[in-house]
This record gives sequence, C-alpha cells and structure tokens, in this order.
Amino acid sequence: MTKLSRIAVLAAAVTAVLSLGACNTIEGIGKDTKSVGKAIERTAEDAKD
Repeated sequence: MTKLSRIAVLAAAVTAVLSLGACNTIEGIGKDTKSVGKAIERTAEDAKD
C-alpha cells in the first residue's frame, strides 16, 4: 500500500468513527426540533381560541 493509500484509508476510518459518534447528536437535534414544533403548534392553537 502506498503512503497516499494509507492516508486515505486512515481518513475514511476516522470519518466513519466520527459519523457514528454524531448519530446521538443528530438524534438529539431531531428531538429538540420536534419539541419546538409541538410548542409552536400549541401556541397557534391557543391563539385561535
């Protein structure tokens, strides 16, 4: 394996590990966005009444 190939493999491995670690972060952002959407819906419903 050439030096450039080793660097490419290492970069791909690091990217994969970081991507897996980010799954929890993405899930948290999704939950936060969902709760904000529900709060907006409740506010809109209260404004209609």
